[in-house]
Amino acid sequence: MSAIAEFIDNEVKSNDIVLFMKGTPGFPQCGFSGQVVQILDYLGVDYKGVNILTSDELRQGIKEYSQWPTIPQLYVKGEFVGGCDIVREMFQAGELQGFLDEKGISVKGAA
Repeated sequence: MSAIAEFIDNEVKSNDIVLFMKGTPGFPQCGFSGQVVQILDYLGVDYKGVNILTSDELRQGIKEYSQWPTIPQLYVKGEFVGGCDIVREMFQAGELQGFLDEKGISVKGAA
């Protein structure tokens, strides 16, 4: 396993929720990353944002790690959830809240 893959693996496994994104949660640098940040903030969950723009190696490494071609990428309890479209669809259907709840993550305003 490469050093970058080990770094990614460690981030994914040591944080309940981690979002690999362009920019930071406070300053997203793409609309898709921003949408996922808005959803997570709305749900009131704690998460770690990892800015993939800091390193080409990281940007490429996360795509290889997940076998998923686009950013952002959301991981919950070590499990790859998906990108912006999937997260948004799950959120709008109320599935994301249930998924987080199942994983033992308390969501603000969950039914």
